[in-house]
Amino acid sequence: MDINALSTPISEHEMYMRLALREAANAFDHDEVPVGAIVVVNNKVVAKAFNQVELLNDSTAHAEILALTSAYQSFGSKYLPDATLYVTVEPCLMCCGALYWGKLARIVYGASDEKNGYRHFTSSPPFHPKTEIIGGLLAYEAAALMKDFFRARRQ
Repeated sequence: MDINALSTPISEHEMYMRLALREAANAFDHDEVPVGAIVVVNNKVVAKAFNQVELLNDSTAHAEILALTSAYQSFGSKYLPDATLYVTVEPCLMCCGALYWGKLARIVYGASDEKNGYRHFTSSPPFHPKTEIIGGLLAYEAAALMKDFFRARRQ
């Protein structure tokens, strides 16, 4: 999917989510489930990642985890209280645990994940109480990338 052909961003959140979609497209190009994530602090992208489960032969190599690890290293800190994570798909419970401990200010995700997303497993958000959650941003684009990936795998 050519994410550059999408409409012009109309908000800061949308602009950053489009960067996360580029990371998801990188995952797609590497035969990984197309999930991308970026971490933003003070209007600056400090980390970006895409799923690398197959590449690293590691079931924990989700985009969110890799982006968090990179951000922690860049700040020399285990907490990111001023950070926003943009991720193209609703985080799974494993990623929610990592995000909880990171104490991020905000998590913005795109498409819902009815099978593996945190909302499938719990009725209350498993994030730090101070973390703001925004869901559904550019959900159509993120979901289309996932559908294209799995459709290609079934052929």
